[in-house]
Amino acid sequence: MAKVLLADDEITMVQMVAEILRADGHEVFPYTSGYTALEALEEHQPELVITDLYLEKNQAIGLQILEKARTQNPPPTVIVITGFGTIETAVEAMKRGAYDYLEKPFKVDDLRLTIQRALSYNDAVSENTYLKKQLKRKYKFDQIIGNSGPMHNVFKMIERVADTDSTILILGESGTGKELIARALHFNSKRQFAPFIPINCSALPENLLESELFGHRKGSFTGAINDKKGLFQEADGGTIFLDEIGTMPPVLQSRLLRVLQEKEVRRVGDNTPVYVNVRVLAATNEELDEKVKNGSFREDLYYRLNVIGINLPSLKERKDDIPLLVGHFLRHRVDGRTGRGFQITRGAMEALSAHDWPGNVRELENAIERACAMSENGVIKPGDLPPILQGSAQQGGDEELASLPALPTETPFSARTSADPSQAPAGPMVPLSKVGPLKDFMREQEVAYINRILAQNGGDKEEAARILGVSLATLYRKLAEEPAE
Repeated sequence: MAKVLLADDEITMVQMVAEILRADGHEVFPYTSGYTALEALEEHQPELVITDLYLEKNQAIGLQILEKARTQNPPPTVIVITGFGTIETAVEAMKRGAYDYLEKPFKVDDLRLTIQRALSYNDAVSENTYLKKQLKRKYKFDQIIGNSGPMHNVFKMIERVADTDSTILILGESGTGKELIARALHFNSKRQFAPFIPINCSALPENLLESELFGHRKGSFTGAINDKKGLFQEADGGTIFLDEIGTMPPVLQSRLLRVLQEKEVRRVGDNTPVYVNVRVLAATNEELDEKVKNGSFREDLYYRLNVIGINLPSLKERKDDIPLLVGHFLRHRVDGRTGRGFQITRGAMEALSAHDWPGNVRELENAIERACAMSENGVIKPGDLPPILQGSAQQGGDEELASLPALPTETPFSARTSADPSQAPAGPMVPLSKVGPLKDFMREQEVAYINRILAQNGGDKEEAARILGVSLATLYRKLAEEPAE
């Protein structure tokens, strides 16, 4: 079930607890010396630590064990055992990160229940860490598709500013992927495990937008039946993304300016300011400088938001990326009739490449979705495309299949350049700068194997752990492990 390190200087206590743990299927590493247990932490990498607070002639070695355990990655859950009259020390251990404590003498049922709760907590924390890492991987920079010159410029800018706290204004036409850029900035920053909260400023009327952003006090207006925290408070420690910032009413522009200047918000109907630690990302498809000139957008707010500007090119300006984007969208779709992926003819690809795409990447994705639905045999032809594109198709390319370019994977943006395919090795090339220790490769293969088992049994982690012969906690830990970079 789980690897447990046990430390107590009373040999009878160690024997009794170890016997209970083994009877419940756990792997136990028992120690009667606190210093030996301290050294063994790194060797055994336990999922649970049960330690007396006072070992080695009443020295508080248990606190040292606790502190060292909290530095491990991932850290084990710690239960401390305390004797009569040392509750204050147990409370101190809880403040330092212990999950729970047991006071001697304790009942066997109480011990088992505390262990069960601690391991359930450990599993929940491990799954949360795993899901957050998966989310970070989803929004890694190389998930943003593009290999053209204009996109290289965007990538370089994002790399340079992601881990700063500077306010960023993302400019681009509708459908260019402004929110995707904002999420990439957040999930590749030091705020990645704090909230990312997007809000479309054009989607709510002025009175509701103010309440959503800053919160309100009960009774401050009709319908305010409870106190409400605003999104700035909800995003504390993380990032708030204000999309369509150009539509924000002038009154709210003044309040937003104060948040950026003073780092504090006031709820509607409240005079007490609340400090918030939030990074602000904003986006617009409008010309804000023109709105400043005509007086509909505050000049001081514009300069506060535009500390760093990122300009996203339209799809018309980076047509070289169209085959890459088409390949990306097709790889994420399977023909429900055949169970196979889709292919596309040269004629259809030429029609897609010839279009100017006023709706940008979003319009292209919708066109591919329609074409997949219209395709009869899993091969997209010009006739499967939206009618506006069919006139651009070249004659004679209806049957010949187009070759889809490979997507860049785990490659720094500076290395995303076109290469001569004739010079490529037979297998997938790994840049020497990315070659790591063999143990990292083995770890990746281990995680891939676990994910394969999970895919085969419908994602049932308990069943996967049984098949693989490991505890559920170990399964979560292995899935959460991040290879060294």
